[in-house]
Formats: sequence, C-alpha cells, structure tokens
Amino acid sequence: MPVKAEAYAKVNLMLRVDTRHAGGLHPVSGLMQSIAWADHLDLEEADEDGFELDGPGPNDETNLAWQAVERVRARHGTGPPLRLALRKEIPIAAGLGGGSADAAAALVLAVRYLGADEGLPGELAFDLGADVPFSLEGGLAEVGGYGEEVTRIGSGGGYALALVVPPFELATAEVYAAWDRLGGPEGPRVEGPAIPPPLRGVAPLVNDLYPAAVALAPDLADWRADLERAWGRPASLSGSGPALFSFFVDEDEARGAAGAVPHPARAARGAATAARGWRIEGGTLR
Repeated sequence: MPVKAEAYAKVNLMLRVDTRHAGGLHPVSGLMQSIAWADHLDLEEADEDGFELDGPGPNDETNLAWQAVERVRARHGTGPPLRLALRKEIPIAAGLGGGSADAAAALVLAVRYLGADEGLPGELAFDLGADVPFSLEGGLAEVGGYGEEVTRIGSGGGYALALVVPPFELATAEVYAAWDRLGGPEGPRVEGPAIPPPLRGVAPLVNDLYPAAVALAPDLADWRADLERAWGRPASLSGSGPALFSFFVDEDEARGAAGAVPHPARAARGAATAARGWRIEGGTLR
C-alpha cells in the first residue's frame, strides 16, 4: 500500500541577507511561515525504481523529492525498489519553496515506508537544499545561518495570506547574484498596522532580495504597485520571487483578494497558515 503526504509551501515573511561568504553562500536571517498550498506525494514498493511527475519541474532522478528517497534508502542500507509519484500544485521558480517542501515530505515518507531511523530526515535535509530544514519543521519559525538554523516559534495563525505569482519565473541563484552586483540593498519595509498583531513583535518585515528581483524582472514592481492599489495594503515578495503576498484577516478575505487580481497571473490563491511543513495521511512520525 502506498504512503501519501502533502508538502506545504512556505512564505518568507522576512528575509535579511548578508554579504556572500568565501564558500559562495549568503548568510540569511528571517521569518518563514508554512501555508496551506500543497504538492502531493505517493510512495510505494514497485518492481523497479520509478519517479513520476504530474506538473512542471524535472521529471527524472535530479528531482529533489526522488533524491530524498534515494538518500534515505542509501543511509538505511537496504530497501526494495520504490515508485514515487509527485503531483505539483505549488508553482515552481516562484519563491514558495515547493521543491524544498517536496524533498522534506519525501524524506519523511521514505523513513516511514522503510522503517528507517527517524533522525535521518534532520540529518539529510540541508544537503538537499537551504529551505529543506525549514520545510521539515514548518509552522512559523526563525531561520538563520545558510538555512540550516531553524527555531520554531509555533504554528502561526491569526491571519491569512493572499498570494499572486506573476507570469514569469526567477531563478534563486540569479537573484542573489544581482543582489551582489547592486551592492547588497535593503528591501522595502512593512510595519505598523499593516502587520498582523501576532507578528508585530518581529517588525518591521523586510525582504532584501526585492530590489534584485526587480532589477532582473522590472515588471515585478508594476505587479506589486497594482496589487497594493487593488488590495489597499502593502504587498511583499516571498523569497527570491516573483510570488507576492499580503496579509488578510482570514482565509475567506484572502481568497476574495486573490480572486480580484488586476492582471492574468501564473497563479493566485488565498491560503491559511499551516502548522507544519508536511502532513502524512493517517498521521505523522512525530
């Protein structure tokens, strides 16, 4: 019988970036929140190894979700041939961490299916990607270092988010390189009553990658301005973009805002917060 999981997207409520270190990575600090926008994974025993993708992204062994399964099996030392099916709903190259969420959920699925050491997901997460440690934990968390330092604050909540993904993609590495070329600028601030009460203790909220994302995709600034006019509140960038979001009182209000986007978008959704980074059908390992 297959085991199934939902892998939840993340939003960078705040992202501060530091100068690139000798190893080529940028230390970061910030605040991440899981949201109820999910990809879906099925893992089961098969006659031979196989990976199936329904949606955009790499449909081969380079997919992070399949790499996660292989690494658990290699560390476990044994295991039957496996088939992993991944159905994508989180937009790719959008700043919503869909690939990292898939990898985190796949780590947990493989451990559950193979009966492997439950500590393996935490040991393997960062090598798969900088956002995988957060996606493994989920909820509302402070993130530091290169993404490997995750301090869970709680499940989040008390607000919902309207999210819009403009009709273009941004590559994370290119956005960070543009940030370097621009001299490490700071992003626009969101503060005061524009921030939900549960988050005001960490204000102001800033994403330092916003100027770099706009340098690569100037239309992003127009999208942000148009959303702010339509919604009557600040809009912020998630991660390296181009996904933009604003805070709303509840999911119904957020869905209404997402349904009133002024231009055709790649995706638009109102989403509640999620208490974890993944959900296993029939329960979790924790």
